[in-house]
Amino acid sequence: MTLETILIWAVIGLIAGWLASAVVGGGYGVLGDIVIGIVGAFIGGFLFRELGVGTPFGGIAGTIFVAFIGAIVLLLLLRLIHRAQRT
Repeated sequence: MTLETILIWAVIGLIAGWLASAVVGGGYGVLGDIVIGIVGAFIGGFLFRELGVGTPFGGIAGTIFVAFIGAIVLLLLLRLIHRAQRT
Protein backbone atom coordinates (compact mmCIF):
# COMPACT_ATOMS: atom_id res chain seq x y z
CA MET A 1 0.00 0.00 0.00
CA THR A 2 1.44 3.34 -1.01
CA LEU A 3 1.44 6.55 1.00
CA GLU A 4 -1.02 8.01 -1.51
CA THR A 5 -3.49 5.17 -0.87
CA ILE A 6 -3.21 5.62 2.87
CA LEU A 7 -3.82 9.36 2.55
CA ILE A 8 -6.86 8.78 0.33
CA TRP A 9 -8.31 6.35 2.86
CA ALA A 10 -7.64 8.87 5.65
CA VAL A 11 -9.36 11.69 3.77
CA ILE A 12 -12.36 9.52 2.87
CA GLY A 13 -12.52 8.30 6.47
CA LEU A 14 -12.33 11.83 7.81
CA ILE A 15 -15.11 13.10 5.54
CA ALA A 16 -17.39 10.10 6.13
CA GLY A 17 -16.73 10.05 9.88
CA TRP A 18 -17.28 13.78 10.23
CA LEU A 19 -20.53 13.65 8.25
CA ALA A 20 -21.79 10.69 10.29
CA SER A 21 -20.86 12.43 13.54
CA ALA A 22 -22.75 15.52 12.37
CA VAL A 23 -25.86 13.43 11.61
CA VAL A 24 -25.79 11.04 14.57
CA GLY A 25 -24.00 13.26 17.08
CA GLY A 26 -21.25 12.44 19.53
CA GLY A 27 -18.08 13.14 17.61
CA TYR A 28 -14.78 11.55 18.58
CA GLY A 29 -12.44 14.25 17.29
CA VAL A 30 -10.45 14.28 14.07
CA LEU A 31 -8.59 11.01 14.64
CA GLY A 32 -11.73 9.30 15.92
CA ASP A 33 -13.70 10.51 12.89
CA ILE A 34 -11.03 9.08 10.57
CA VAL A 35 -11.18 5.70 12.32
CA ILE A 36 -15.01 5.72 12.38
CA GLY A 37 -15.05 6.57 8.66
CA ILE A 38 -12.53 3.90 7.66
CA VAL A 39 -14.24 1.19 9.70
CA GLY A 40 -17.55 2.50 8.38
CA ALA A 41 -16.28 2.02 4.83
CA PHE A 42 -15.78 -1.68 5.52
CA ILE A 43 -19.17 -1.98 7.21
CA GLY A 44 -20.89 -0.04 4.44
CA GLY A 45 -19.17 -2.08 1.74
CA PHE A 46 -20.24 -5.29 3.44
CA LEU A 47 -23.84 -4.10 3.86
CA PHE A 48 -24.17 -2.84 0.29
CA ARG A 49 -22.70 -6.05 -1.11
CA GLU A 50 -24.87 -8.34 1.04
CA LEU A 51 -28.04 -6.39 0.26
CA GLY A 52 -27.17 -6.26 -3.44
CA VAL A 53 -27.48 -2.48 -3.48
CA GLY A 54 -25.37 -0.28 -5.71
CA THR A 55 -24.24 3.23 -4.93
CA PRO A 56 -26.30 6.00 -6.50
CA PHE A 57 -23.12 7.51 -8.01
CA GLY A 58 -19.58 6.36 -8.71
CA GLY A 59 -16.06 7.49 -7.97
CA ILE A 60 -14.88 9.06 -4.75
CA ALA A 61 -18.36 10.43 -4.00
CA GLY A 62 -19.79 6.91 -4.08
CA THR A 63 -17.01 5.65 -1.82
CA ILE A 64 -17.65 8.46 0.66
CA PHE A 65 -21.39 7.69 0.54
CA VAL A 66 -20.85 4.00 1.34
CA ALA A 67 -18.39 4.89 4.12
CA PHE A 68 -20.86 7.48 5.46
CA ILE A 69 -23.68 4.91 5.68
CA GLY A 70 -21.36 2.41 7.35
CA ALA A 71 -20.10 5.06 9.78
CA ILE A 72 -23.68 5.90 10.76
CA VAL A 73 -24.34 2.21 11.46
CA LEU A 74 -21.12 2.00 13.49
CA LEU A 75 -21.92 5.13 15.54
CA LEU A 76 -25.42 3.84 16.29
CA LEU A 77 -23.97 0.49 17.40
CA LEU A 78 -21.42 2.26 19.61
CA ARG A 79 -24.22 4.34 21.11
CA LEU A 80 -26.24 1.20 21.89
CA ILE A 81 -23.23 -0.49 23.48
CA HIS A 82 -22.45 2.60 25.54
CA ARG A 83 -26.07 2.88 26.66
CA ALA A 84 -26.19 -0.83 27.62
CA GLN A 85 -23.03 -0.45 29.74
CA ARG A 86 -24.64 2.38 31.71
CA THR A 87 -27.54 0.23 32.86
